[in-house]
Amino acid sequence: MDEQIREKVELNRVTHSVRAVQAVLQYGVGAMVDFPDQTLITAAPEYWSGSTRIFDERFAKALGVDYFATPTDISYARFPEWYFCPKCRKFQPIAQWVSKYKKKASQRTREFDEHMVKHIQCLDCHQDLVVARIVTVCECGHINDFPWVKWVHKQSKRRVCATPSLKFKTGASGTEGLEGLSISCSCGATTTLKDAFGKGEFEKLDKDSDTPEFKCEGNHPHKHIREKCTYYPRTVQRGSSSVYFPMIYSSLVIPPFADKLNAKIENSKAFADCMTIIEDEEPDERIDMIKKRLSKWVEKIALEIAAEKADIGNILTRKWLNEDAVETDVTSVKYRAEEYATLSGEVSTPTGALGDFSREKMNSDDYNLPHIKSISLIDKVRVVNALIGFSRINPVASKYDAGFVHIKETETRWYPAYEVRGEGIFIEFEQSDIDDWVQRNPVVTTRADRIKDNYSTSFIGQNHPRTITPKFIMLHTLSHLLIKQLSFECGYSIASLSERIYCAEEVDGKQMSGIFIYTASGDSEGTLGGLVRQGRPDAFPHIFKKAIANAKTCSNDPVCILSHGQGRESLNLAACHGCALLPETCCEEHNGFLDRGLIVGTFEDNKIGFYSGLL
Repeated sequence: MDEQIREKVELNRVTHSVRAVQAVLQYGVGAMVDFPDQTLITAAPEYWSGSTRIFDERFAKALGVDYFATPTDISYARFPEWYFCPKCRKFQPIAQWVSKYKKKASQRTREFDEHMVKHIQCLDCHQDLVVARIVTVCECGHINDFPWVKWVHKQSKRRVCATPSLKFKTGASGTEGLEGLSISCSCGATTTLKDAFGKGEFEKLDKDSDTPEFKCEGNHPHKHIREKCTYYPRTVQRGSSSVYFPMIYSSLVIPPFADKLNAKIENSKAFADCMTIIEDEEPDERIDMIKKRLSKWVEKIALEIAAEKADIGNILTRKWLNEDAVETDVTSVKYRAEEYATLSGEVSTPTGALGDFSREKMNSDDYNLPHIKSISLIDKVRVVNALIGFSRINPVASKYDAGFVHIKETETRWYPAYEVRGEGIFIEFEQSDIDDWVQRNPVVTTRADRIKDNYSTSFIGQNHPRTITPKFIMLHTLSHLLIKQLSFECGYSIASLSERIYCAEEVDGKQMSGIFIYTASGDSEGTLGGLVRQGRPDAFPHIFKKAIANAKTCSNDPVCILSHGQGRESLNLAACHGCALLPETCCEEHNGFLDRGLIVGTFEDNKIGFYSGLL
């Protein structure tokens, strides 16, 4: 961080706070937060005053960090910087308002609020100031204030005056749109916001100019830095969804990283002291230092938590001295395969080591459901969700995409995150039955190819090609149908449930055909067992069959079932809000790649569905 913060001002914790989950999701680093009296932007984690550490060894090593942290005391930066008075209509940057405040306000007022943070007002009119409603963003992830001074003078065909003093006015009629919003300068220049949102408008203004005035200023207010940028920005409303696209990665904490001893070590004071020492050491010297001090650290931790030194030594060696640990794509088949092996029981959990993960294998014969290989009830599971970065204007699918903005500096060894403890149901399907279904019904491949073609022409698809198979669409759609039905039966709202789809072939490195439905909300002690209870043989078969039966019809049929492409980028066929779509927090694929025709069949052929036989 190039710019040093002179002073931090404490804000009212009641009016200026967000939940920890919000600080990682919609109000994460780089996002604007509309508080009652002002709009602020969440600062980079390096500026935060307090956080609580979260450990997930497998996830942290995959992302190249030491740990994660839930924010407890978040820092913000002032952005946008332009405010106007709704009475006198004066319009200027917050720095000028503060400068005037320091000159005119009484000494007692300045002692209470030195930097005009607690009550932003016009001292002449005693009116609360209103923040500018529009900003500019560019494809590189920069965000800037709208160039108000340059705009009003350029549109008026005047040179920028020496001491510009702007006023922002609205028309008498509310139907005038952008033409009814006018900006005027004390020098006589005046214009409206007409065409301010036009694509390429800033380029047009710079066409006849020798020096580009309207190029992006390269501002990252959350880091307090400016970069050189060659792009022209776009004007957007402050609350537009295209202003901030967070990239969130999630991971299940699985054995051996989820056992009780692991948690005891990570929660001990001696371990926290060790982590502080390691962080203060130079990266090149860390390994040698750890090897020298490891035995002493093991003794301290063993004394505190009353555990065997050998077991503690093995865990610390795995954490700090594992030379095989490399950064891994957490969306890859290899990473998901480790979770799949644990959920399906391929990798057994040591007896007595249960901590944050507990699995109960069920007898699939008791369910009497076709095509299901096994069902496992996950009584305890911990899920860590981490904010990696963000983009503006267009969403990104990878941190290597153009426009991706890292939220932290390279030397910062943690990511903002939150964890949820819950429960879930894991369903594994017979791969041979899926292969036979696809081979017997060429129509399902045709329908999958239609979605794949729509994806390949989409913005994300052009940058990230992927294979969309009938198996994946079928598993994903079935997951949505089950979540909808389970929400009626288990007592959780739909938004409290989430999915993880495990779908891959042998050529990808691991053959997987399963879905994991779990609770995505709950306190630190977990949830109450309602979801797992519905997964037992006396309840789940009824829920499963009812979900399939309800998918047969939709309130939007025949339009929905006959659709050749609907939803985001036409990535769905027979799937809409009336039948298969869920809240976006539930879905891994942003409500895409869905088609209930592959589950229950279509009007033309009701036999092509994977579960047509259940109807």
